[in-house]
Parts: sequence; C-alpha cells; structure tokens
Amino acid sequence: MNNIIKMAARNLRRYKRRTLLTSILITLGVVAVLLFISVSGSFKSLMVGQITDSMMGHLQVHRKGYMASMDSLPLNRNLQGKQLGKVKEILDNNDAVEAYSMRIKLGAMFSNFSETTNIRLTAINPEQEMKTAPMLQDRFLQGEKEGLMDKGEILIPELIAKGMKVKIGDSIVLVATNQDGSVNGQSFVVRGILEGISGPGGRDGYIHLADAKTLLRIEGKEVSEIAIRLKDMGDLEKVYTALKTKLSTFKNKQDKPVFEVHTWEKLSPFSKIASMIDLMTLFIKVMLVAIVLVSIMNVMVMSVYERINEIGTIAAIGTKPGKIMALFLTEGLLLGVFGTLIGVVLSLIGIMGMNISGISFDFGRQKGLMLSPTIAGSDVLIVAVIVIAIAVLGSLQPAWKAAKMDPITALRHV
Repeated sequence: MNNIIKMAARNLRRYKRRTLLTSILITLGVVAVLLFISVSGSFKSLMVGQITDSMMGHLQVHRKGYMASMDSLPLNRNLQGKQLGKVKEILDNNDAVEAYSMRIKLGAMFSNFSETTNIRLTAINPEQEMKTAPMLQDRFLQGEKEGLMDKGEILIPELIAKGMKVKIGDSIVLVATNQDGSVNGQSFVVRGILEGISGPGGRDGYIHLADAKTLLRIEGKEVSEIAIRLKDMGDLEKVYTALKTKLSTFKNKQDKPVFEVHTWEKLSPFSKIASMIDLMTLFIKVMLVAIVLVSIMNVMVMSVYERINEIGTIAAIGTKPGKIMALFLTEGLLLGVFGTLIGVVLSLIGIMGMNISGISFDFGRQKGLMLSPTIAGSDVLIVAVIVIAIAVLGSLQPAWKAAKMDPITALRHV
C-alpha cells in the first residue's frame, strides 16, 4: 500500500500544472462552503436570538386548543390553578430550563381621550420577563428601560405612539372585555415606546400582569401562556420532546390532553427564513460536490488517456488490475485530501479575519449588529469527508477503465 501511495504522489508531481489547477478548484469550493456556513450560521443565530430573546422565548406552553384560536386571544382557554402548578413543577425540576415567564394575552381598545384604536397586549411579570426575554429592553426607542415597568404603566408600539400622538408620560385608557363579557376600563401612564419586532405594522404592547388581572377581573392564578428560555439553544428538541411527553400524561375529563407545547419555530414566521438559509447551505454543498466531481473526473480521464502506454507496460509485467485501479483511486484521494486540507486552513484563517475586522449590519432600528462567524468542528469534518469521498468517487470510472485495459492494445497506442 505504501508503494501505491508513493507512486500516486509521484504521478501527481509529474503533472504539476494539472494537479495545481485541480487542487485550486477543490480548495475554492471548500473555502466557499465553509465561509458560507459560518456567515449564514452566524446570521441565522443572530436573527433567531432577536426573535426568541426579545419576545417569544424558546418554548411556549398553552392550554390545548389555545393556539388554534390565537388570533382572537381567547380568555376562556387560559391555564389556571392546578394546571399552572403542574407546569411549574416540571419546569423547576428541569436543569435545562434557565427561566420562564407567565403571561396573559389580551386585546383592548386604546384611547388617548380624543381618539381610540385597538391594541394587542401581553401582560407580564417584569422580573420573570427580563430573565426569559432579556433583549426586550433593547427594543425601547424611548423611555426608561430599567425594570421594564411598574403597575399602572404601559409599553406601547411605535406605530400606535405615532398614530395616536402619544408621548412618554402621557395618560391613556385601556378598555377590555373579560371572559364573562363585562367591559372594564383602566388608566395607564406610558412608560416606554417599543420597536415592533415584526416590523412597522406591529401593534403589540405590554402591561403588568397584576394590571391585566384587574382589567379583566381575574381572580386567582390564571395565564394565557408560559414562555420558556433554555440555558442552551442546542437542547431545544430534547427539552421540547421531554416536556411534551410529561405534559401529555395530563388529561381532562374527556380523556384529552390538557396542554400543548410549541417551539419558537412553530410560532414565528421567521422560522421560514431560517429554513431558507438551511436550504441555501444545502445548495452550496451540492455545488461543491459538482465542482469536485467534474474536476477530479476531468483530471483522471486525462491522466488515463495520457498514460495508456504506461498502463500497458505495468500490466504486461504482471501488475494486477486491482493494483492499477487502486493506483488511480489513490491519486484521486490525494488530490481530494490536499485540496481539502488547504481549503480548511484558508477557511479558518478567513473566519478569524472576519471576526477580527468585524462585520456589522442593521436590522430594523437596531444598528451595528455584529456578526460573529463561527463553524462547528462537525461541519468542517462533514464537508471534508464529502469532498474526499467525491474525489475518490470521481476517480472510480477512469480507474476502472485503466484496470480493464488490454496490455497489448495499450502498448500499441500512439
């Protein structure tokens, strides 16, 4: 085997220009894929972080059927009493859970005493919410961020603030209908103005959980959803599966599940952007495979054609077809290994350079968001294995052709 490797390396050195050009093509393909994976992965992580860490959390627990009627913000499908206790017990005993926030979702009429419009509200416990969605404070365009809010204060979206000409410190009135159909009103002071996370059309505001209970005349423990933040986003699927399994054991009187669990991907349209990034990454990998396959097949076919007499000679002196085939496959392998090694080194240098220079972009009102391109060792290994495997596969047909040559015919070739 060592002799075959030495002969393959020598043959590659004999045709330096062809070997160099093929290696460059492989290297460029590897660099393009690894840099794309690192940059797109960083962009995806940053966007997902903006969604989960400023509004949604990583997971959410609702009463069964709540999400199906989410658009109407139903108050008759809230989690109550014992149901809340069961969920809290499970979450408190899960080491992967960093924090969770109890919320009430409601719709209300927003009045500045001269005009009225509708608003969607999320009632929160500020302390819980800051732990579950720590980037919520970054959405403040105006107002005091510290502590988010106190009782009697409201955070309103920029769209409503502009449309209703409301400023920080102004008094407003919220009017809402509770589960029984009774209407109640309550005055609030504008504490902050928020950037809409879903764009300029956002109409979502925040009030204190205690104020929501007063406004809706809710007695006792009752929430619409529980938003959950994990210590490690990589544990999302594992925690989701475990939580769903445990909660599925709780049934109502009709023997149907009481709870439903959703990941952020099921709740946000931004998950489709993440899926598109994954699809683009797959497409780039396919392009890499095509580049390597065509490059290797081209160089190996030409190598076989130019060395027909040589192949005939080594076959005539008794070299078995298997060894001839192994020789050409080894040449393809060495080309793949060499190009991949150089490509990986250049990619890591490029990623390091991007992190040092700093790449920033704007997202909505947030300026100068910094990309931090990184790449997992598993991604590097997968790309390297794919390239080397395709290099060997691309050498297979020319190697087979060389191994099956008739020695006499090959020696007569001019």
